Amino acid sequence: MTIHNTDLVIVGAGPAGLFSVFEAGMLKIKSHVIDTLEIIGGQCLALYPEKPIYDIPAHPKILASELIEMLEVQAAPFHPIYHLNQCVEKISRNSDGTFVVETSKNTKINCKAIVVAAGCGAFGPNRPPLAGLEEFEGKSVFYAVRNKAEFAGKNVVIAGGGDSAVDWAIGLSEIAKKIYVVHRRDKFRCAPESADKMKKLAENGKIELVIPFQLDGLEGNGGKLSHVMVKDFDGNIKKLSADYLLPFFGLAMELGPIANWGLNLEKNHIAVDPTTMQTSEKGIYAIGDIATYKNKLKLILTGFAEAATAAHDIYKIVHPNQIFHFEYSTSKGITS
Repeated sequence: MTIHNTDLVIVGAGPAGLFSVFEAGMLKIKSHVIDTLEIIGGQCLALYPEKPIYDIPAHPKILASELIEMLEVQAAPFHPIYHLNQCVEKISRNSDGTFVVETSKNTKINCKAIVVAAGCGAFGPNRPPLAGLEEFEGKSVFYAVRNKAEFAGKNVVIAGGGDSAVDWAIGLSEIAKKIYVVHRRDKFRCAPESADKMKKLAENGKIELVIPFQLDGLEGNGGKLSHVMVKDFDGNIKKLSADYLLPFFGLAMELGPIANWGLNLEKNHIAVDPTTMQTSEKGIYAIGDIATYKNKLKLILTGFAEAATAAHDIYKIVHPNQIFHFEYSTSKGITS
């Protein structure tokens, strides 16, 4: 068994977790980061590395992969230790109130505080209930866009009504031969500006809105699609010529081992005090999508703010005898 000692263990290497390394580092708090994926970046890299994000301050548009790269660079001066491709299986307390975190790879980490930034736990795409779907998955049916160029000159069917569906309809319309957007109603769950942009592209013939329809079947051979069948609420069938299908129906979330940590859970989320981000267990904090409190907004920038709030409360645990004098980063700088 490998044993480590540090100030803080961060569970989750997505945007909120990576920014926690920076915020903790600014307060002279050393961090180890644990993630179930083989790479850092969380959902941003696992599901939509080439998806543009529009609500990061000072970046009118930034790819998810670029955001993660910059967060990694920002965290680097504080020398975080990453434990990837493993999950937390057990958390216990030492006699002095500190924690022992044990992972699925027989790693043990002693720490003074824990930040859970694990999205909503283990995640995977919600798959449409289509016969023979498995034959096409990974060949012409994808739940994330990893290589935008792959869709150049192709007929692409995008199903869903959320941000991912709309953003990729807009983004791929620049290079695809034809984009179909299949949705069961004419209202979309996305930023109004994005919906307006997509509808303008539809008016100009760049995108065809297939509304109100739902996915009904797939045609093709050897994992390669030829057509996607869709059906309206009256049972009318429409056949769409397709090289690729991108179903964007959100993620299936499961807390996994987190559910057994003794935290106060509300509908698979961890309840926290929003003034500190501390959970029902002293010394354990939750930030990002997994944390819940009244009027919570599930935005990346919300997770960033929560990381700062948690780090400042953790300072009192890691440095209990030191008086904290708040300084802006412009005056404090970063120790290299």
